[in-house]
Amino acid sequence: MSISLTINGKQTKVKEGTTILVAAAELGFDIPTFCYDPSLELYGGCRICVVEVEGARNLVASCTTPVSNGMVVHTESEKVVEARRNILRLLLANHPNDCLTCQKAGSCKLQEYAYKYVVNFQDHDGERHNYAIEDKNPYIVRDMNKCILCGKCVRSCSQVSERRVLTFANRGIATKVVTSFDIPYEDSSCVHCYRCVTVCPVGALMDKRALGTGRSWDIETKTITCAFCDNGCNFEVGMRGKKVVYVTAKSPDKGRPLCLKGKLGNELKYLDDPKKPYIKKDGKFVESTWSEALELNEIVEKIISLEKR
Repeated sequence: MSISLTINGKQTKVKEGTTILVAAAELGFDIPTFCYDPSLELYGGCRICVVEVEGARNLVASCTTPVSNGMVVHTESEKVVEARRNILRLLLANHPNDCLTCQKAGSCKLQEYAYKYVVNFQDHDGERHNYAIEDKNPYIVRDMNKCILCGKCVRSCSQVSERRVLTFANRGIATKVVTSFDIPYEDSSCVHCYRCVTVCPVGALMDKRALGTGRSWDIETKTITCAFCDNGCNFEVGMRGKKVVYVTAKSPDKGRPLCLKGKLGNELKYLDDPKKPYIKKDGKFVESTWSEALELNEIVEKIISLEKR
């Protein structure tokens, strides 16, 4: 069954159950989102995607609201734009003003929307977060001062049943994404698969091994398919000029699990001078050999055993 509606003066027909966000995208209208990802369950928490529906009492979240027959939608009305500006003002009021040095500059959704809606950092005397930055981890840098609580990392982590490392804790301004008992990533049960990093829309979670390799406008990228197992996860190869400067995971669409072994294996494959790998021993990360980190000895033994059959 198809549904007829009008978005920004354009009439369209879409399948029943389609959300306003998807219907608008099909017409070429880009609605801003922080918490939405087509590979994740719907959440509707960030509210930056609100739109005006004629006859509705309030603005509605376009990422979770299904279309209905005769619906008339405005995605950039005065009321919508002012609501988005207010959301951005609140986010920037508790966000570090370090865009000039942030690795995420150029690919940060908060930066993109602040520019689009002309919202600036403002001085204020209110409470601010002051979390310690987790940078001792050899794989992931975690700066919770930049977290906008979109929940994408929590939902992505929970898609793999044996992981589910992250959750929300506390309330109000103290709300935070945490591991069990709020311990650092490196001390938790996190396997550093990078699922959380791939979906983070800001600089709260970053690939440490890619830091300092260049800003988004300096880098050309290509997508590769990992061949270290039959899951076929996607990774991104970043090139500055003709030199490959990093290999990092891409958003795990179609439920692919991602893993640290795949990342390290592709670093070894594509980088001319890959950084040394680290593995956990007795709960602590220690520098390792590539054979040990990728379990190459085990792989060779399996191949030999198969050849003997």
